[in-house]
Amino acid sequence: MSQTSLVDESTMLAVVSDKYGPPDVLELKQVKRPEPKDHEVLVKVYATTVNRTDTALARAVPFLIGRLMSGLLKPREPIFGSEFAGEIVAFGDAVTAFNIGDQVFGFNGNGFGSHAQYMTISAEGTLVTIPKGVTYEKAAASTEGAFYGYNFINKVNLKKGSQVLVNGATGGIGSATVQLLKHMGADVTAVCQGKHRELVTSLGASKVIDYTTEDFTKMDHTFDFVFDSVGKSSFGACRPLLKPKGIYISSELGAMAQNIFLPLITPLFAGKKVLFPLPLDCKGCLLLFQKLLEEGQFDPVIDRSYPLEQIVEAYQYVEQGQKIGNVVITVGH
Repeated sequence: MSQTSLVDESTMLAVVSDKYGPPDVLELKQVKRPEPKDHEVLVKVYATTVNRTDTALARAVPFLIGRLMSGLLKPREPIFGSEFAGEIVAFGDAVTAFNIGDQVFGFNGNGFGSHAQYMTISAEGTLVTIPKGVTYEKAAASTEGAFYGYNFINKVNLKKGSQVLVNGATGGIGSATVQLLKHMGADVTAVCQGKHRELVTSLGASKVIDYTTEDFTKMDHTFDFVFDSVGKSSFGACRPLLKPKGIYISSELGAMAQNIFLPLITPLFAGKKVLFPLPLDCKGCLLLFQKLLEEGQFDPVIDRSYPLEQIVEAYQYVEQGQKIGNVVITVGH
């Protein structure tokens, strides 16, 4: 049983996939609307996003890890999507923290469910109310990239004035990471295309390196931390950039999954090392960015928006690897 609003719809539109593959396998279909369990809420989704995680899940890459996570032969859950913002329209009998009509945003860490008109999520999970004055689109774009950026930073002993290089500073993770680093008092050097210099400077970077004209790994400067938010470099390439006890963290597994194994090896030596940003404290991250949004200290970068009906085009665009910040999906009803 669940407490619900007067609207009683049994179906919804959702983007579904019954097999792995390119964006073309995605289909917009009418499916059964989920019902919240005792500890869950039903969210009427108004905005979601398409990010690198979504495109990787859709293709099940990396092959082995992707299929172990989401299903061996086909997606275990047919609806992808992790970020969302919307309105609570129903909740289970055990829910006490939310009410019908609450505007909420959150992040479903398993990567499924938000590319639809409705989704269920645990009321005790990564779900908080949207600060006053923040749009659904902005709220939806404030979780996944911010979450991974937060998990770069909480793995290290960041101090005011720490020298940090962020590779891929205009992506969803990178643009959030730069803002959070600035908020925490770090001195940020950003690597991106030169045409985005003004953007990343406004986010908090004190120096910008244009990777189209300069190899940032050859620069004559060292850093306390190198955060590779696009996973396009490596510890070996970035090692000369690190101070004697500097730390390298990547958002990707790296060649031969080296970024999983190097964190086990490099700490054995008293020098430069690799850490892996295991995604912990999801709720703590969300509460932090709720606060920063409310205070006007965080502004998610949005590249473009698509309606749910054009989500295949959104996937295709994200797969090009050139998006700036976040790609938002608006959900009509």
